[in-house]
Amino acid sequence: MTQNQTLTTTPPHLNRPLGRSGSGLLLRQLHRFIAKLGIGSRDRMANGIYRADHHSRMKRVYPQEDWPKSWKYSYTYDLEEVYGDYTNRGYAYAYDHRRGQILRLLTERLAPNARILDIAAAQGNFSIALAEMGYKVTWNDLREDLADYVRLKQERGNIEFAPGNAFELNFPAPFDAILIAEIIEHVAHPDEFLRKAANLVKPGGYIVMTTPHGAYFRNPLPKFSECPDPSIYEAIQFKPNGDGHVFLIHPDEIKPLAAQAGLEVEEIALFNNPLTQGFMKMERLLRVLPRSLVNRLEVATQHLPGPAQCSFMVHMAVCFRKPDKSVK
Repeated sequence: MTQNQTLTTTPPHLNRPLGRSGSGLLLRQLHRFIAKLGIGSRDRMANGIYRADHHSRMKRVYPQEDWPKSWKYSYTYDLEEVYGDYTNRGYAYAYDHRRGQILRLLTERLAPNARILDIAAAQGNFSIALAEMGYKVTWNDLREDLADYVRLKQERGNIEFAPGNAFELNFPAPFDAILIAEIIEHVAHPDEFLRKAANLVKPGGYIVMTTPHGAYFRNPLPKFSECPDPSIYEAIQFKPNGDGHVFLIHPDEIKPLAAQAGLEVEEIALFNNPLTQGFMKMERLLRVLPRSLVNRLEVATQHLPGPAQCSFMVHMAVCFRKPDKSVK
């Protein structure tokens, strides 16, 4: 799903047992040691899965046989992202931190009733969360059939639905803010994409973007600013999941991209370390570490010295502002 992707692919919904190997024994011993320390706790469900921390009041829905395939696929993401029945802790933890960054950047700047356009909103979890907080949200995605899935989950708040190419739709007025979460890494021309997004926000308004962090030390993808002809990637753009990433934007590319789009950079936040994300075979470690400890380590890595943080953090959130020319 476009909005809810990270460097990982579709979350696996198979719990693999630790087994009786030496590594499995070591992990169980580590789990017992941490429990003795009393560092945090997690609610364990009857089926042995740990319930994720989640803050949405979103209506719980259950899959039906007559659901379209796209709904059933979206539901697998919702299990991880909002209902807490996760099996891939790295994906779920990373998503929760991304959600927190998005809501923080928007709510710190916009009062309720502000108009927000959520581009490529997929199953609409950010749209619903923002609507519940009192914002007037416009959900947008190329897949029109997902709109009814979002309606099924929504219980409160104001959401309008505008399926299609957001840059070709005729909106009645520019928006106070636009959310572009996990999209820009899927396009061959991120400069053009950001410029088109800027055209949809009013002067003095904001664009909030999240994307995988290009300067992360294990990123194998090319750097956009060093590519002489981005058009060579047009044939592979817009593909879903991590396999569809074209460029991963680096922090030093943010200001030039903003300037070309007529925007100013208000904030760049790096977050999600390899442990949080479950990278480098650390997903098994996440099965035994208390969530509270993982969160503390996440916060600690966000306070690393600049160069270390820049190479170590996996994700990036950016808040752009469109200058209000009437203010001198």
